[in-house]
Amino acid sequence: MKNKIKNIPLSVKISGIFIMANIFSLVVIVVLLLGINSLSRRMEESYQDNLHLNEAIEALDNLQRAMTEYLNSKSTDSLSDYYSREQAFSGMVQELNERITDRTPDRMERNIKFMSEDYLERVAETIEAKRGRNIEKYRTSYEETNRQYEYIKAYMRSLNEERFAENSARYTALARNFRRFEFLAMSVMIVVLLGSAFLITGLTGTIIYPLRELARTADEVSNANFDVELPASSGSDEVGRLNTAFRKMLISIRDYIDRLRTSMENEQIMQKRELMMETHLKDAQLKYLQAQINPHFLFNTLNAGAQLAMMEGADRTYEYVQTVADFFRYNVKKLDAPVTIEEEVNLVDAYISILNVRFSGDIHYDRQVDKRLLNVKMPGMILQPIVENAVNHGIREMGDRGRIDLKVYRDEDRVYISVRDNGKGMSPEDIEKVVACRWESDEKKSDGGGIAMDNVISRLKLYAGREDVVEIRSGGSDQGTEVIINFTPHEDEEIEDGE
Repeated sequence: MKNKIKNIPLSVKISGIFIMANIFSLVVIVVLLLGINSLSRRMEESYQDNLHLNEAIEALDNLQRAMTEYLNSKSTDSLSDYYSREQAFSGMVQELNERITDRTPDRMERNIKFMSEDYLERVAETIEAKRGRNIEKYRTSYEETNRQYEYIKAYMRSLNEERFAENSARYTALARNFRRFEFLAMSVMIVVLLGSAFLITGLTGTIIYPLRELARTADEVSNANFDVELPASSGSDEVGRLNTAFRKMLISIRDYIDRLRTSMENEQIMQKRELMMETHLKDAQLKYLQAQINPHFLFNTLNAGAQLAMMEGADRTYEYVQTVADFFRYNVKKLDAPVTIEEEVNLVDAYISILNVRFSGDIHYDRQVDKRLLNVKMPGMILQPIVENAVNHGIREMGDRGRIDLKVYRDEDRVYISVRDNGKGMSPEDIEKVVACRWESDEKKSDGGGIAMDNVISRLKLYAGREDVVEIRSGGSDQGTEVIINFTPHEDEEIEDGE
């Protein structure tokens, strides 16, 4: 029912409120008027008994005069007047009360009725005696008639006085009740008017309240407060539809502002990442430039040595010098351009080969690479620093027991690269520091000039756009360490399914 009322048009609601209030007021006024009319009628009826008795006394006088007139003149007109007066008085006598009660006025009225009936008979006898010229009977009847007339008239006046006293008391009580009813009627009218005013005010308030809330919300929005609480929906009338339209508009504004804010934040993040990537790349290039003097002279020298070894038949020396030349050639490439996984894996192969020549083949190296992933792009100079860190800090002092395992595989939409050693291992505290880029390396323990792990991890995070790109696992002291990096290939990089 409440929802149906909310869906009623606004004009119908307002019209209904005023119609209901007017109908209610009209009903109250009609009830009060009926009460006033009832009291007025009862007050008028208070003296009806006296009025009837006065009329009966007058009719009795008229009948007595008409009888006397006829007895004196015996004219046809007087006889006709007599009959008319006799019928009038007889009709009034029939209306008198003859009930037997304990009330004195009722008993008096009953006696008057019986005496009047007897009086009428005596008058009729007198008239007949006169017409029959029965003088003796006429005289006796006439005297008796006069005596009854005087007695009935006196009795009627006495009853009239009794009735008047009784009706006066009743009239006074009715008048007092009438004044009370007037006061009550005025009070009821005031209450009805106030109630109607409160009813109209309350019902119109429920209609105006949503508009007031909507206006308040609109003021807040005009002051650029778009986080203001949305007004509640209020049915499907004109106000409800306006409220719904405003809600949709405000939600659209909020969504637009959120999208605009998100776009600006993403743009700022991208700019910051590009700046950090450029800084890290320059830092990495600077690290390697510090360890190189005239790279082109070094390449040419190494190539000349390789050609000399080949001409002298020193195949192993030729292969070693050529590997070192390729290694340094890759290191001085532009690091701001992505490379393929194949190039990074080949660099690790060359680095392990050089180390095994230096350390007489002490490092055992094994790799498992999914060939479908060789052309996937990734940042340059990532895997070799991780392997170098594993050698210098993990298996450097293990002699020919040191081992490095490289694995490249795919899981769902991500590419994973794992570098695992069987060296010293790492504590959880050290792992946390390295992943958070808070590790302070001791360059005296390494060959120096290498790219630090914090640089590698930072560039990976910037490239992938995520924080969880590097995971380091270790069982503890002498349990080895595994570094796992993961990233999602770019959309334009297609990876074939199947083996």
